[in-house]
Amino acid sequence: MAGIYIHIPFCKKACTYCDFHFSTSLKRKADFVDALIQEIDLRKSVFSDERISSIYFGGGTPSLLSDGELSLVFEKLYDSFTIDTEAEITLEANPDDLTAEKIAILKASPINRLSIGVQSFRDEDLHFMQRAHGSAEAHKCIILAQEAGFNNISIDLIYGTPGMTDEAWIQNLQICFELHVPHVSSYALTVEEKTLLHQQIKSKKLAPLSEEQSARQFELLMREMSDNGYEQYEISNFCKSNAYSRHNSSYWKKENYLGLGPSAHSFLGNTRLWNVSNNLKYIKSLSKGELPLEAEKLSQVDRYNEYIMTSLRTKWGCNIQHLHTDYSKGLVTYFKQQIRAHITDGNIIENKGIYTLSDSGKLLADRISADLFSLD
Repeated sequence: MAGIYIHIPFCKKACTYCDFHFSTSLKRKADFVDALIQEIDLRKSVFSDERISSIYFGGGTPSLLSDGELSLVFEKLYDSFTIDTEAEITLEANPDDLTAEKIAILKASPINRLSIGVQSFRDEDLHFMQRAHGSAEAHKCIILAQEAGFNNISIDLIYGTPGMTDEAWIQNLQICFELHVPHVSSYALTVEEKTLLHQQIKSKKLAPLSEEQSARQFELLMREMSDNGYEQYEISNFCKSNAYSRHNSSYWKKENYLGLGPSAHSFLGNTRLWNVSNNLKYIKSLSKGELPLEAEKLSQVDRYNEYIMTSLRTKWGCNIQHLHTDYSKGLVTYFKQQIRAHITDGNIIENKGIYTLSDSGKLLADRISADLFSLD
């Protein structure tokens, strides 16, 4: 089965840390929806022989779409693809959009999973990140969604923010546990270029972020999640009762997915494709019946490096049999040589040909992957 990702490139305001493609002007939203419908029509043959097991509305802020706009998109999707009756259909939403009325509209649609951008249950953190919602809204919208019948809910939480003590971070997690949220994606605050956070640090208005704080709070995250019955199935993702994100798991397992909307990426076989990261260019191109995308064919070394990076982040790990089957003998030999030191250091666990990160290794995931990458 395959997945579809739809990028909705609009937000009410810019968060300090975000470098995703979006616009805070909504004046072209209707034109964008028309262009998206056209793109779906032009790319419907991509999965003519495959069933769609997941659809993910990301962004940006997909919850800014109106009832009518969502209906148009779903109508076109179901006309163009064979969507499995048990498909996971996720919509990312901000707490300030999730009123009781909005939740009722979403519940009446094919959407069966909400990914809510809470980021923090502390007003201090939300103010620092320039989020449009407060802690009370974050708490309330989860309860409203549950009361409306949304059982499959994920929330995002960010740690490592300036001023967040370890005690405050644990309190954040405790609220999540008390709300019985089945899935949590949690990330360290990071500095990306072309963001307000980067400018604040560069101009010395804000001190550099503390790597020690982020590492310590990541360890607390792993401990608290485990103690409260969550499985860490990917470095930044935790769930209860097998509530894995089907869509994100397809990324990590290198399954085919189609990306729609400006800046959206696709992975089809050994080819990666991506749309232009410009709303106006996207709209103009599709108004002429032209797809605004570029593509690259991945070499065996590219595919090997991506497999190492994604597989090691998950509980399913890197499978030596897969390496033997899909890659050259030279790459397999190189992998075995490079990984020995990390096994000796206790950062990699090997069990019957499956290599996974230990808890200490998860703190060094990027460095370990870089050591295993082939540059040939």
